[in-house]
Amino acid sequence: MSQPHILIKNGLIIDGTGNDPFAGDVLVHDKRIVAVGHEASASCPDGAVVEEIDASGCRVLPGMIDSHCHISFDHPNSNDELFFHRRYGLAALVAGVNAQIVLRAGFTSFFDADCVFDVGVDLRDAIEGGVIEGPRMTTGGNVLINCVGGTAARLLPDEGTRGYARIVHTPDDIVREIHKQIKMGVDWIKVHVSGMPIRPHGHEGEIQTWTLDELKLVCDTAHQLGVPVVGHCRNASSVRDAALAGFDMILHATNMDEHAVRAVIDHRVPLVPTFTFQANLADYGSAIGADPRLQEIFREEIVQSADTLGEVFKAGVPILVGSESGFSLTPYGHWHYRELKILQTYLGMTAVEAIRSATQHGAISLRAKGALGCLAEGYLADLIAVEGDVLDDLDVLGRPGAITRIMKDGRWIETTKPLPSEWSIPGWRLSEFSGEVLTRSRAESAMGPL
Repeated sequence: MSQPHILIKNGLIIDGTGNDPFAGDVLVHDKRIVAVGHEASASCPDGAVVEEIDASGCRVLPGMIDSHCHISFDHPNSNDELFFHRRYGLAALVAGVNAQIVLRAGFTSFFDADCVFDVGVDLRDAIEGGVIEGPRMTTGGNVLINCVGGTAARLLPDEGTRGYARIVHTPDDIVREIHKQIKMGVDWIKVHVSGMPIRPHGHEGEIQTWTLDELKLVCDTAHQLGVPVVGHCRNASSVRDAALAGFDMILHATNMDEHAVRAVIDHRVPLVPTFTFQANLADYGSAIGADPRLQEIFREEIVQSADTLGEVFKAGVPILVGSESGFSLTPYGHWHYRELKILQTYLGMTAVEAIRSATQHGAISLRAKGALGCLAEGYLADLIAVEGDVLDDLDVLGRPGAITRIMKDGRWIETTKPLPSEWSIPGWRLSEFSGEVLTRSRAESAMGPL
């Protein structure tokens, strides 16, 4: 029996391209969008079975894309907890539930930047294979790092693997690990280009821990096998050299100087600022007892980086939405939407431009540019219907109940069946007093309505 056509009628369409919204219909068949606009219904074949959905009063958008997520972490409060209190099989089972939570937040796709064990690859394959429901996803493996880099200090070993990190030092180490990860099936190779040493020796913040030649080796090795490279970069030289080396996407890209900005613009490297993590600590950290001094440091990173990121955006470089969901400050399902409003506030985007960052531009991280993230003929049929004027207030996207319908691959997602919101697993947390998770409701309880 053939699949029915689905006609979504009378909505205000925000198509993800940056165009102005327009009234119209969306026709879907199987996994694809057939037509968009007032005449969409005319594309139905004679005699076709049509399911009509009245979207009056709703904004119809492409399914949103979170381009910086960590689906296997499950809200750790510290690297100690993440590195030493996770188990392979259990991490995969928990990630399967958390993926469904992400989907129900209206994010029908995400990029899992790096993972513990090989959970990202296994979860992606389980979702694609129909074993479990979840967003479409791409994934990295263990991030390539040297023992000086990252933010875990002495918790990283001098060699081997710990948590999400694979320690590499020599050119042979680098090539061997890239080959191993590509054999496993990763979609991206990720490098921790900058990190925080224990003794900064006159430097503030993170420093670059890889040479330009090493970064070029990563790109040459991965690109030869058709796999793109993404970097964690939180200082000027790391952003500059990642762009010069040929990185395909950069996470954070904070603290840029004029040379870094020029390199990013010249090479048109997509950026994923991922300010939600810092903004949550800065704005709502008091709800979980955060150090006020640390709150101001995180706020300052956003403020100091806004101008350079805004310059890059105005030059036409794609800026993507990323929440870094997976930590106690950014639990799954609660904060994915927030990055859109932050990009509007600090980078000067319009609401339509911010939505484009979460849709059409987000397709870059899914390696599906031109096939995902827009409401247009031939695109994958991922979309959401939202009650409320998202163009007046982007935070509507995070308001409970505002997203009334979610479609992935041309199929409506069932959202009424309850999912567990929390669990208590022996040995999973450091202790019952290891910290609080910053849920939206906890933030509202402490700070008032968001």
